[in-house]
Order: sequence, then C-alpha cells, then structure tokens
Amino acid sequence: MRHRVSGRKFGLPSDQRRALLKGLVRALLIHGTIETTETRAKDLRSVVEKVVTTAKTNDLHSRRMARKVLNDEDLIKVLFETIAPRYANRPGGYTRMTKIGFRRGDAAPMVKMELIAD
Repeated sequence: MRHRVSGRKFGLPSDQRRALLKGLVRALLIHGTIETTETRAKDLRSVVEKVVTTAKTNDLHSRRMARKVLNDEDLIKVLFETIAPRYANRPGGYTRMTKIGFRRGDAAPMVKMELIAD
C-alpha cells in the first residue's frame, strides 16, 4: 500500500531525482516558462510553490531555505526582489500548466509550465 506517499520516482535514484527537480526549478525561475513532461511538471509545481511562498517572507532564514533548492546567489536575488513581490497578495497557485501535445520520440504528454504573470 502507498497511502499518503507523495512524489514520483521517475526511475531515478533519489539524488538524481532531487537534482532533476532543482534544475527544473532554476530553469523555470530564470526563463519564466519551460516545456517538460506532464509528470515532471506535476512534481515541479509543488517545489516551485514552496520556494515562492518561502520567498514572500524576506528574511535571512527564508533566503537560506531558498538557497537549499536554488544554489545560485544571483537567482536568489532575482527571486526575492522581483518574483516574490509579484505574488505578495496571492495565497498560492503561482504556476500554470498548459498541455501542448505529445513528444515525438516516445509520445510522452508534454506541457508548458509557466509562472503566472500577476
């Protein structure tokens, strides 16, 4: 039974899975929109929501918590100075997933993941 077990394995060891999600978070925050598979986007959504919600309280502890995921000082600065203030009055739901079809090679369902412009 897998009651209350969250997250997907993606056929990867845990360290590679965390690295995959961290890379996707960084790409989404840098570019504002990315194209990825639907299952990756579903797991990515929870990580991005937590990072942006943490960044809304602009203090030292929240910067250190964001650094655990982002590991890039320039990106942390962008997150705290431009991205988080955009969502100051929004209680959640910072991302949007739009289905864009199927990947040609393996027919995996693809989505366009983007930060909502608020």
